[in-house]
Amino acid sequence: MYICLISVHGLIRGHDLELGRDADTGGQTKYVVDLARALAELDAVTQVDLVTRRVVDTDVSDDYAETIEPLSSKARIVRVDAGPDGYLMKETLWDHLDSFMDNLLSWLNEQTHMPDIVHSHYADAGYVGVRLSHLLGVPLVHTGHSLGRDKRHQLLAKGLSGREIDQRYNMDRRIEAEEELLANADLVITSTHNEIEEQYSLYNYYQPDNMAVIPPGTDLTQFHPPDITADEIPFAKSLARFLQQPEKPIILALSRPDERKNILTLLEVYGESSQLQKAANLVIVAGNRDDIRDMESGPQSVMTELLMMIDLYDLYGNVALPKRHLAKEVPDIYRLAALTKGVFINPALTEPFGLTLLEAAASGLPLIATENGGPVDIIGNCNNGLLVDPLDKKSIRSSLLKILHDNTLWQKYSHKGLTGVRKHYSWKAHARKYFSSIEPLPSGYDRLPTKPPKHVKHRYRDRSIFTDLDQNLLGNPSGLKQFIEVVRQNRKCATFGIATGRRLDDALSVMKKFSIPIPDVLITSLGTKIHYTQGLSIDDFWIEHIDHLWQPKSVRRVLANLPGIKPQSKQEQSYFKIAYHYDPNKAPSVDEINTLLHKEELTCNVIHAFGQFLDILPSRASKGQALRYVAQRLDIPLEHILVAGGSGADEDMMRGNTLAVVVANRHHEELSHMIDHERIYFASRAHALGILEAIDHYDFFKRCNVPEEQ
Repeated sequence: MYICLISVHGLIRGHDLELGRDADTGGQTKYVVDLARALAELDAVTQVDLVTRRVVDTDVSDDYAETIEPLSSKARIVRVDAGPDGYLMKETLWDHLDSFMDNLLSWLNEQTHMPDIVHSHYADAGYVGVRLSHLLGVPLVHTGHSLGRDKRHQLLAKGLSGREIDQRYNMDRRIEAEEELLANADLVITSTHNEIEEQYSLYNYYQPDNMAVIPPGTDLTQFHPPDITADEIPFAKSLARFLQQPEKPIILALSRPDERKNILTLLEVYGESSQLQKAANLVIVAGNRDDIRDMESGPQSVMTELLMMIDLYDLYGNVALPKRHLAKEVPDIYRLAALTKGVFINPALTEPFGLTLLEAAASGLPLIATENGGPVDIIGNCNNGLLVDPLDKKSIRSSLLKILHDNTLWQKYSHKGLTGVRKHYSWKAHARKYFSSIEPLPSGYDRLPTKPPKHVKHRYRDRSIFTDLDQNLLGNPSGLKQFIEVVRQNRKCATFGIATGRRLDDALSVMKKFSIPIPDVLITSLGTKIHYTQGLSIDDFWIEHIDHLWQPKSVRRVLANLPGIKPQSKQEQSYFKIAYHYDPNKAPSVDEINTLLHKEELTCNVIHAFGQFLDILPSRASKGQALRYVAQRLDIPLEHILVAGGSGADEDMMRGNTLAVVVANRHHEELSHMIDHERIYFASRAHALGILEAIDHYDFFKRCNVPEEQ
């Protein structure tokens, strides 16, 4: 089995992970690297690729610019270009995910084999994973790590408005992607039962039967009890700068300087308790920093508050807040705390899982952790510590003192943690359970062909023009005539394609009326059917492919009595396209219609165009997905395809690596949000003349690229 893991954001490499560098380089980056290595150890797995975004940036290591980085003999990190070269936070990556998918697909097409499983991590990778699994015809596995609806609730509770949340975090796009992937994923892997019951249950497409709890593992060769003295641990010297009595037990907190990690409350508890100050030192390892003034506003606020509180409670000599630590020092930090008979604490407001808890337990430390989220399962399985309400300072204080003052209890929790982690949370156990969960998934999946249809003649065509029919080619007879002549003159190098929402017979009638020649490829009914050459031979593989999970009768039943929605004429309907007239003043919003379909567990693609048309298609069908399938079969790079579109139905054709144009008469508000996209040209001329303008703009028949001044 060949497994393709996708984790788009953060800084991912196989050594010296920069955990805590920022909000995007945390537990998920370590998890996916460890998962790739563990799966590659299985005999039944032939290859594991961990695909992430390539970063070329002088502010980060050159490691992140390497296209391929081996992790083991059967595992590697593959870095794919997407958007600008520099490092970007995950909230700003959404507009570049289609390019990420296109570039990943292009790279896969160059390999000897295609993946058997696509496994996406977090919502951005889920967006990519849905589209990749559709095109490859392979199962999709997903791990959320954290979820948008849960985060939205937390941010609303903190006083942010819905508008602020969406602007800052791109939350609407994230939640939409999460709903889509839950509708399409064959398996969702979670770390805890709490994650399923408390977080995934917030989603319309909540399907607990499609979910498996497989807790992450921890590297027991890296995290283990101390086998040296404290004097032999270099990090102890770093703490000696802060602590008057470094031999005292250590209360250890290790996390990003994120308000949700609640380390400010921990410091308050310690500062208000003379008993705790007498019993132990407090060591807070909160990422790395050079200058607090240069940090982002959130972490900067937390660090500033920590320093002010240390001063307020006069905790100098009792609290250590080191500026820097190396990833390779983390195991020794745990072991140092264990040598002092200390305690590890995670007081987060909520913790999806808590990898640091496993690492601390594997090092012999008793745990105190939040009762909200994953720690419930960890401490429940290992019985190696106490759960606390993270907002109850009295409970936190008493729990710390209970363990620190009772050596017998400390020894019990330490021993229970060591045995529990080995039993429940080793990577070997995780990999075995993972494989048993995914092994049945590939059955019943047919791979899409990548060779041209037999009836399509091979010509030296390395580029293609695809356009919608109605308002792009029609409306200016003179412009249409010029466009057709240009296509004919370049027929030896360029494939001509039409992608329309019309049915085949209707499209042919219009084309005959306006003397439009039969294209080399005709995509009809919004991407549900594909026809080739003068004979209009239909692509049967595509028909079988998009029929996956399609339930048209159920869709019609669910939408039958909605106000403001009226079926279009029979001429506009087909088996794979359910078409409605849509009155926005009477009908539910498109989001509400999507929600309704999701609640009925119907996997569909809902397309809204020109504010008045609503089409329901199979989830694998759209103009964009059909175009990418055709590009693979005809071996035409997406970068050499010029797409002319102008409504919401065309958007996924125009996103990603294609060159695109919106002609002047179609500068519709549905596409106005794409005006800053480098590869989408908004023409000044209308109809076919606008396409000709784009051909000149991109120098399509020669250089075929975005002009440098853009």
